[in-house]
Amino acid sequence: MQFVSTVAIAFCAMIALPGVAGAVVRIDVDLGAQTMHVASDHGDAFQWRISSGALGHETPRGTYRPTALYPMVYSYKYGNEPMPHSIFFHGQYAIHGTIEVDALGRPASHGCIRLSPDDAAILYSLVSREGALIRISGEPDRAGQSGSAPWEGWAAEPNSTH
Repeated sequence: MQFVSTVAIAFCAMIALPGVAGAVVRIDVDLGAQTMHVASDHGDAFQWRISSGALGHETPRGTYRPTALYPMVYSYKYGNEPMPHSIFFHGQYAIHGTIEVDALGRPASHGCIRLSPDDAAILYSLVSREGALIRISGEPDRAGQSGSAPWEGWAAEPNSTH
């Protein structure tokens, strides 16, 4: 009987809070335009400049869900470069903040999707609360870029939670 009561309470909560139960943040990344459009079921909407993978460091295309969220990650392969507000979506690929804001608007990363620190914090907060669907499409302009091997390493801050 207790199980039936628990199920009934959960069902009523889902009906009473339909916006919360089905909320999701839609993240659309356009690699050609080097932009990210973010829309929340709660009405939040943003358009931000990004940096995606430079030549030889392709950003994967497709549709993904977040696999892990960390308030701070450091890239051990690239001099412990900070990656604040990391939202991992495909293996070691993540959306995260960058201190290299002058590179936003053009391909410049090792495959991750970079945002300004403020934009990354907003996105991290939304995705932490609502979950997300990430869609990456388009073809970046590679004029004048040189390539090298893909990025492999990252390490989460020891006291991080996700």
